[in-house]
Amino acid sequence: MIGIKGVASFLPENCIDNITQALRFGESEDFIQKKIGARKLPRKTGGDDTSDLVVYAVEALFKKYPALKRENIDALVVVTQNGDGEGLPHTAAIAQEKLGLSTSVAAFDISLGCSGYVYGLYVLKGFMEAVGFRNAVLVTADPYSKVIDDGDRVTALLFGDASTATWLGLDAEWELGPSHFGTDGSGSDYLQVKEQRLQMNGRQVYNFAALRVAPHIEELLKTANLSAGDIDAYCLHQGSMAILEAISRRFPEIKERFVKDMCHTGNTVSSSIPLLLEDRLGLEEWNRIIISGFGVGLSWASALLIKNRRKQ
Repeated sequence: MIGIKGVASFLPENCIDNITQALRFGESEDFIQKKIGARKLPRKTGGDDTSDLVVYAVEALFKKYPALKRENIDALVVVTQNGDGEGLPHTAAIAQEKLGLSTSVAAFDISLGCSGYVYGLYVLKGFMEAVGFRNAVLVTADPYSKVIDDGDRVTALLFGDASTATWLGLDAEWELGPSHFGTDGSGSDYLQVKEQRLQMNGRQVYNFAALRVAPHIEELLKTANLSAGDIDAYCLHQGSMAILEAISRRFPEIKERFVKDMCHTGNTVSSSIPLLLEDRLGLEEWNRIIISGFGVGLSWASALLIKNRRKQ
């Protein structure tokens, strides 16, 4: 059974003080803490492109998990909508060369945003099972700093840069359980890039997440024949503190199980869920986790991760 064997990440050292930045827009520290949730926003350096963030995360994965050998990687998949240059060639190909991976490796990109990690896990799992691959790496790297207008209050206060690398392989500690997916292209103009600048209708994105995600999670629980209390933790895309609060309020009895941790990262798009998982998958008390990503597209995806107790 193919599942998650480990997660590593890269966060740029360079950060924006979001409290100071908020003052520029006439916003208070209270607004940042309660509505946005990010006191700091990591920013890649000007010399780094998306493929460099991919390399940093994968190298961190090699360092953290010595059992994963460079020569044993069968596939490299990169989730990004802000690739190198103009987006052609695909970022995974550029990263393959930079990482020194075999030319027999399968390398491709998935063009999805905030739901991309969940989609990526299941796309890669199915691909591996279909062709008999044993080890693969799923990378998230979507530096919105490449398209943010620093003068736009809606986006400048929200997004941070990061990258993550997830090792998928056989005999894993975490199995990929039931999953649900969704798309509503009628909301595609709520979050889009025009003339190389990110534009977001914050109210519409908030309404979408607040109304759509909780019922989606409830559908997943029904599919898995579980109750909300059977889940040890809910690791949702860290869109904003206001969105997380709105969703978790739909589950009042277990509201505290919704992980909120974006103070030093902000909204890192497809990287936000694996950032939550990186240091928490080893928690003894966690046996079932629901992950859920939602945003640009509009697109959403939720899934159940189940600890493989045979690995204990």
